[in-house]
Amino acid sequence: MMERFAELVDGLVYTRGRNDKLALIADYLRTTPDPDRGWALAALTGGLDFPAVKAGTVRTLLAERVDPVLWALSRDFVGDTAETASLLWPDPPRGVQDDVTASPSVSEVVDLLSNMTRSSVMAELPKLLDRLDSAGRYALLKLATGGMRIGVSARLAKTAFAQAFDVSVEDVEEYWHALDPPFAPLFAWAAEGEPAPDTGAMPLFRPFMLAHPLEGAVLDLADYAAEWKWDGIRVQLVHAGGETRLYSRGGDDITATFPEMAAAFAIPGVLDGELLVRGSHQGGERAHAQAGAASFNALQQRLGRKQVSGKMLTEYPAFVRLYDVLILGGDDLRELPWTERRERLEALMPLLPGDRFDLSEVVPAAQFEDLAQIRAGARDEAIEGLMLKRRDSPYVAGRRAGLWYKWKRDPLLIDCVLMYAQRGNGKRSSFYSDYTFGCWDGDPDAGAELLPVGKAYSGFTDEELKRLDRHVRQHTVGRFGPVRETDKSLVFEVAFDSVHASKRHKSGLAMRFPRIHRVRWDKPPHEADRIEALTALVRD
Repeated sequence: MMERFAELVDGLVYTRGRNDKLALIADYLRTTPDPDRGWALAALTGGLDFPAVKAGTVRTLLAERVDPVLWALSRDFVGDTAETASLLWPDPPRGVQDDVTASPSVSEVVDLLSNMTRSSVMAELPKLLDRLDSAGRYALLKLATGGMRIGVSARLAKTAFAQAFDVSVEDVEEYWHALDPPFAPLFAWAAEGEPAPDTGAMPLFRPFMLAHPLEGAVLDLADYAAEWKWDGIRVQLVHAGGETRLYSRGGDDITATFPEMAAAFAIPGVLDGELLVRGSHQGGERAHAQAGAASFNALQQRLGRKQVSGKMLTEYPAFVRLYDVLILGGDDLRELPWTERRERLEALMPLLPGDRFDLSEVVPAAQFEDLAQIRAGARDEAIEGLMLKRRDSPYVAGRRAGLWYKWKRDPLLIDCVLMYAQRGNGKRSSFYSDYTFGCWDGDPDAGAELLPVGKAYSGFTDEELKRLDRHVRQHTVGRFGPVRETDKSLVFEVAFDSVHASKRHKSGLAMRFPRIHRVRWDKPPHEADRIEALTALVRD
């Protein structure tokens, strides 16, 4: 029933520990019948979509029932549309409540939401909300709008499933992408001991092997090989049953966004690599790395597009720089050591179109100290750092200690001034935790203005967040909906990976992975950096 799902959602919102969240989800999955538990699992993993129900739909419904000033003030204070709406939704009129049927099951809710259209939703959704209490309404609206944001990732939910039925999370991941909600065959296999789903002829996603950060360790290069860590998006190409799919690191099918890559791979197998776009490097030495990859900013022009024009295919041609091979022909190679998989991958390269594939080169270095010097000199736009892979390592899902390490290059640093702040989501919904910052467009002592150059919401402790929230409240000079403009008095030392020219931003610049490195309470704002200092770091 919906009450149990509401209890689960409520429990997850107020539970911080990962193990406690896992226990809550596992218990729900064990004790809830089909198909409710399958629909709930789909909701937690972002697998449901109801086109007729959007956040704007909820706001429109509330505008018809609640004073708009009360709604605006409440939404601003609570920080979450679903939670605000669930609390403000009025009780059914006297006499109507007696006609309202019992609380629906999760399955019934999914069925009703699926059948709603843009023309019927304004009449049908209120009937469903009237059948629930505030906790049930909150769970319903989170499920309906697809924005759970309750501190549960898809991976955590799948791990909870594995723990609930004592099965391997790697097996869960492999079967997952072959099935649709409510995942009846998955539950039959894990909970009832039925045969595993037959996925042999399907182009399915396999979990990626991941790396641990290299934190101060010195590795023996006799045991480890080094490759560049490229700054694109990690992808997996799968060809099976006459069909090719391209998957992102999270297992999302992005084939339609990069159709040229699907057309380029027709050999039965599974490849692991970095999706990049072609580009030329014009600023700096390229002797230390492969040529041909543009910055992430160029790749970003292609990401998220449902339809790709011929012009886009021509101006931003995609290719994959290959790291590994998991399956080739009918052979599963994942248990082989990296050195043997690498040999198989090198032998495969002549069979792949050269305009769509190349091989990530091994970085030659005799000693670890030599490798450190090479890394220190790597400021190519398309490089994030180095990967170090144990030569005898099998390809195993997730992070396994001692096998693969990532050694990211040191971040760039620049001093910026806080300009705007906005409240966060979830447990941060009461704090101003999203910060927009800028650099001076000239000499601040001569009246230069600040231009925004980035936005960050990470890099500070909980205690620093409380102090930053107080600063925003005490130094607000303008209000623009949920955004607060502050006086230009606080300096952030911002860390970022790279900066690119951007026509979409007033400053003409866009940072890659900005985060707060330090809060410079001690530094006067006129000593923050100027736009020219950031522009000098742009590499074409």
